[in-house]
Amino acid sequence: MTIALDAMGGDFAPKAVLEGAILASRVLGSGYKILLIGDKEIIHSGLSSLGLNHDLFEIRHAPTLIEMGEHPAKAFSQKPDSSIAVGFGLLQSGEAQAFCSAGNTGAMMVGSMFTIKALPGILRPAIMGYLPKEHGNLGVLVDIGANADCKPEQLNQFAELGKVYAECILEIPNPKVGLLNLGEEEQKGNMLTQAAYQLLKVNPNINFIGNIEGRDIFSDKSDVVVCDGFVGNVITKMAEQFFDILNSRGVKDEFVGSLNYEVVGGSPIIGVDGNVVIGHGVSSPLAIKNMILVARKMIASDMLNLLKGALLKSVPS
Repeated sequence: MTIALDAMGGDFAPKAVLEGAILASRVLGSGYKILLIGDKEIIHSGLSSLGLNHDLFEIRHAPTLIEMGEHPAKAFSQKPDSSIAVGFGLLQSGEAQAFCSAGNTGAMMVGSMFTIKALPGILRPAIMGYLPKEHGNLGVLVDIGANADCKPEQLNQFAELGKVYAECILEIPNPKVGLLNLGEEEQKGNMLTQAAYQLLKVNPNINFIGNIEGRDIFSDKSDVVVCDGFVGNVITKMAEQFFDILNSRGVKDEFVGSLNYEVVGGSPIIGVDGNVVIGHGVSSPLAIKNMILVARKMIASDMLNLLKGALLKSVPS
């Protein structure tokens, strides 16, 4: 199985990416290999500076880069030889079974929608985030930034996507699904959450436990937390700063440490016809390594086919 990795993506690429690929290669196991995508000369130079042989990884030449500040759709269409565009081409052709990048998140979403495309019946793919729980478990938060404005039907689909991901990747049987709201009562919330609640409570494909409040996000009350991408992104970024502040003050705590983005490393784009993982723009070698390991788990669990099977039960033909 081949995991394609954007060697040029991220604020500290290619050095951090190459170091992360080396860390991952030591634990990936037999049957998996990493394919680096980017400017071949730059990658060769980076490997040489680390004292490594050029033949350590297969390399696919991609001479251009989609910068972080570029318009995602315009850059993706105008730079077909960029590392992100080439990566999605490998995924589409089947040469790679997963694609990882810490580069332009918007371009990763555009590539997902226009190259491998959304799964049949999916209104909008989502970005899956991880939620550390106070007693050491993990849950998922969906969406964390792909869809700032949502419809009730999308939140209902996010619940199903999160349920399958929690089962396949986190190995949680019959995960509990909660709708993030400003109160636990059914009638609470805005028009979006009130309408979504009515869809979720009659959805036979999920174990819906009702509304959960912000204070319950990191508790074991739910395994999957559903919200729109605007709210999810705010929560994710707030948790990152919470870790940074406490870490800078020398606070050493297992739960606080689990808020560090490096622990998981990457967030899957779920609801598209391929295994795609996006990393933080400031990804360190450890984060890159863990992003690659997320991709391996997605491949090994056959999550994509299981998700397709689940969608067949819920999406009208």
